[in-house]
Amino acid sequence: MLNTGQNYVIVVVTVTGSLLFMRGLNRLWPWDKRHAHNDLIGWQLSILGTTYAVMLGFMLFTVWTDFGAADLNADNEANALANVYRLADGLPDPQRVQLETLARSYAATVIEQDWPEMAADQVPELSRKINEDMWKTLTSVRGASPMEVLAADHAISELSELSEHRRQRLLQNAFRLPTVLWCVLIIGGAVTIASASMFGSANTALHTLQVVAFSLLVALVLVAIADIDRPFQGSVHVRDIAFRRAQQNMKE
Repeated sequence: MLNTGQNYVIVVVTVTGSLLFMRGLNRLWPWDKRHAHNDLIGWQLSILGTTYAVMLGFMLFTVWTDFGAADLNADNEANALANVYRLADGLPDPQRVQLETLARSYAATVIEQDWPEMAADQVPELSRKINEDMWKTLTSVRGASPMEVLAADHAISELSELSEHRRQRLLQNAFRLPTVLWCVLIIGGAVTIASASMFGSANTALHTLQVVAFSLLVALVLVAIADIDRPFQGSVHVRDIAFRRAQQNMKE
């Protein structure tokens, strides 16, 4: 999990490393000797840059899509919880009181414990226990009127949705981009930046500015992928707004 300070350090280290590599390359292989190979270097950079740009764009699109799915799933879980609370009004009194209390407790637990625990890369447990108690309460409805049976049936359907969305939330919190893909992204970025540094240009200042801009862009995209890849952790994460809204509705 990366915070804003760590992201800043990674970007600065990447740009600084690119400049140090360029400076060392200029000492070992001066620009005037590299100038004759610019056609070959340019062709190589064009192929590498295009390939790497496609990989970066695909990875960023993938993690952003997964982030949006995690955000939507949390919203659906909160909506299912609110529906269970509303349907509890049609149950017999013992089950109605129990289910309403459990629904409010579930919302509070998700906000106060699940989100901090997921941010710390832990598996929430208390909300699972409350979910099990909600199932026991609904399945204990006996000898009810037709309307109460109908309310219990719809509540069970919504509780099934709630349980499924909770499982999906935990899976989304545990998922990570495979290490092999991170190796491809990091090594690909290093090779592409190194190729950009090999140009033999008489205007050293302009060439330096181009390398800085290129390495800065690569570092920013990699940091963005790393942050968004963990939808419930880091400086960019799915927030618990949907559950706070559901909690507020259950208090009214």
